[in-house]
Amino acid sequence: MSKSKNPVVALIYDFDGTLSPGNMQEFGFIKALGMQPQEFWAEAEKMSRDNDASGILCYMKLMIEKATTMRISLKEKSFEKYGRDVELFDGVEEWFSRVNKYGRDKGLDVRHYINSSGLKEIIRGTSIADKFENIYACSFMYDVDGVAKWPAVAVDFTTKTQFLFKINKGIESVSDNTEVNRYMPEDERPVPFRQMIYFGDGTTDIPCMRMVKQNGGHSIAVYKPGDRRKKRGAEQLILDGRVNFVCKADYSEGGEIDSVVRTIIDKIKSDHEFEQLLKKHRETAERLHGGSGK
Repeated sequence: MSKSKNPVVALIYDFDGTLSPGNMQEFGFIKALGMQPQEFWAEAEKMSRDNDASGILCYMKLMIEKATTMRISLKEKSFEKYGRDVELFDGVEEWFSRVNKYGRDKGLDVRHYINSSGLKEIIRGTSIADKFENIYACSFMYDVDGVAKWPAVAVDFTTKTQFLFKINKGIESVSDNTEVNRYMPEDERPVPFRQMIYFGDGTTDIPCMRMVKQNGGHSIAVYKPGDRRKKRGAEQLILDGRVNFVCKADYSEGGEIDSVVRTIIDKIKSDHEFEQLLKKHRETAERLHGGSGK
């Protein structure tokens, strides 16, 4: 992470159901297999259940198996091509530049991150891929011919919480398990939890949303507009104390998410100024009294 002279505000998003109305594999890849989405996910779930295995690893294994059988390209560029077909919720494409400007006008550096159990390769093919400081998501390893052969990263709800600490400490590498566990004083961490805003919609997001909220940050549970079941589920999260806000997934200017995030950014700015004021008065007192602390 590049250093910033201004306080950094991290907006961290799940992808499927949060920025997009469906699972990213359904917009291109599963169609190319000639399958219905429910068929593919039912088969992946059965594989997981029958083998008592990770659901994330099973869907990735199934992607390789089905694509190999159907002679569909498993090269990285092919996955990225499917990303072009991924639909986004209203306002998403314009969202990033608008919120960046709002933060900049407040003297804050707004940065965006993906924290998803979807595929990094597909996300890279979407129209918003260049908006993110980093994309933490599942990915494949490729052979010498550039063909996907094995999962490289499988992101479940536990892994997602690890990525929050990587953002907190400014660590970009997924494979680095040393620095993320190394002690770092709170005031030296590039992105304090209190300066995080987490957006999620599903069960894999609950630990992250709760962790951010418990550490002074803010969590937003989003739901697909018109989906009453998803809305009820999101509302239950706020009743359970796991999130701060519940909003329909519409990122348009003047919408509820837009208003909520602007208010949170205002609070982060005020909190930062307050902390700086406390620090200034403390340092003045220490200087006058020879650092005695009395």
